[in-house]
Amino acid sequence: MEKRIRPKEFPRGFLWGSAAAAHQVEGNNTSSDWWDWEQKGGTSPSGVACDHYHRFEEDFKSAKSLNQNAHRFSIEWARIEPREGEWDKEAVRHYHRVLDSLKANGLTSFMTLHHVTLPLWFSQRGGFENSSNIKYFERFARFCAEEFGRKVDFWATVNEPLNYVWAAYAAGLWPPQKRKGLAAIGVYLNLIRAHNKAYSAIKDILPEAKVGPVLSTTAVHYHGGNPFLSFIARVVEVLHNRSFLLLTRRQFDFIGVNYYFRHDISFKDLSVEVSKKLAEQIILIEGKDHGFTSYPKGIYEVLVKLKKYRRPVYITENGVPDAKDELRKEFIKKHLFWVHRALQEGVDVKGYFYWSLTDNFEWIFGFRPRFGLIEVDYRTQKRTVRKSARFYARVCKENAIPDD
Repeated sequence: MEKRIRPKEFPRGFLWGSAAAAHQVEGNNTSSDWWDWEQKGGTSPSGVACDHYHRFEEDFKSAKSLNQNAHRFSIEWARIEPREGEWDKEAVRHYHRVLDSLKANGLTSFMTLHHVTLPLWFSQRGGFENSSNIKYFERFARFCAEEFGRKVDFWATVNEPLNYVWAAYAAGLWPPQKRKGLAAIGVYLNLIRAHNKAYSAIKDILPEAKVGPVLSTTAVHYHGGNPFLSFIARVVEVLHNRSFLLLTRRQFDFIGVNYYFRHDISFKDLSVEVSKKLAEQIILIEGKDHGFTSYPKGIYEVLVKLKKYRRPVYITENGVPDAKDELRKEFIKKHLFWVHRALQEGVDVKGYFYWSLTDNFEWIFGFRPRFGLIEVDYRTQKRTVRKSARFYARVCKENAIPDD
């Protein structure tokens, strides 16, 4: 019989945190493919971003003050290995300081090895399009395991592999801006192989390590009577949300879930151009007047389908761009309601990370979307805690959704 959880209360030991990615917050990631692309006019420059590279102590203390007990971040491969085979000692020391600071602030560390960006030298060799390059990622994972060891509580190998493939190799939105279907399939398969290699490398050194992927998920719906589109909806749901898990052959100790919105299937979705416009419309919204429609129940729909994998699940990203801070409180509250419902039905959800701790650089959308619990004045780098962050702090403290 499944253990029932009291209304609105989460299990003891539940992780409450927020998330970030190195290139989006650290600044001056000069040895990466994204920095190179920015300098060539590919998108607006990230510059110093949130200067988190120098302000991580301040940011972690803020997370602690907001009652968070965990933090998800990424380690920047391009800093650790700026040139092939050369390990930057200062960058290594920096990430030791980051991990020590997380520990000192009582924050469980959730570290991602690949979050969109790549070392420029790796990208110039063909990146994950070239299967012979997988050995370099495996070597990087092994190096990190040997260097940082048990300072890392959770190891996320790759972030949103299918989204990365779509944006970089199908829609042509991210570097290397290719639009080749066969290349995209090859990259996806190589990312699966890279995960498996990294998983084994980390486990060789740290047998008790908790290692898994972080997947982008969406609630896929079709409301019409066309049997073909009904079939397509089922295929899209499996492909988007679970194909990575199926193809890794259960080489994962947990499942990281990033969830933002639903997707309603129609014939228009078969066009890449329409998909690009949809993505831009969703991510660029900044409040009620811009038509943002979240679908909180979708996080439950995603979670219940992961139950059969019998692995712990962590919500590694869930957030809303909301500069006026009018939507964020209800967004968090409603999504947590459905996370709690999944828990009541026996899904082993063990943590929730809001995206993101601070405002940050949002890839091709620059600094316009404001996801942060903490507002950043990019001119002065001043941090201001938003009102919605106080609500989330109460959730973290009470380990429950407040009655009011």
